[in-house]
Amino acid sequence: MTMHLVRGMTGLNTKKAKKRKLAAGKIDKYQKQMFAHNKDLRSKGLHDLQMNLEDFIAYCHGEYKAKPKPQTKAVAYRQPQPYVREQRHVPSIESFAGSTARPDPKVYTGTLIKGIATMHKSNAVPIIDKKQAEEISNMRR
Repeated sequence: MTMHLVRGMTGLNTKKAKKRKLAAGKIDKYQKQMFAHNKDLRSKGLHDLQMNLEDFIAYCHGEYKAKPKPQTKAVAYRQPQPYVREQRHVPSIESFAGSTARPDPKVYTGTLIKGIATMHKSNAVPIIDKKQAEEISNMRR
């Protein structure tokens, strides 16, 4: 009988791979990149996101896990009390001298206007004397 692999496995080796040490040239390269990255973060006002060299190398290799921020205690929400005016009676304005009742409708009672003429487009115009009536009749189209 032959030996078969279990489904989902790619090999029989279960040992973890050893981490290789970086060369001095690569460490210098990562250090320059880290300084530039931290400088960019400072210019954006994100001082708390700056990293040291070990964290930056892990960040570049996709192995970095951000440190959790300290949790603040939740404060129970209390609804604010509505503002209540202390003064109970508010006096009305005293400078107004008059009535607020509905005014009487305006009705023409004089003899100045003789009648109403119609100009173009159904525009009603008051007629005061005979001369004005003749002028309006001549203006029709």
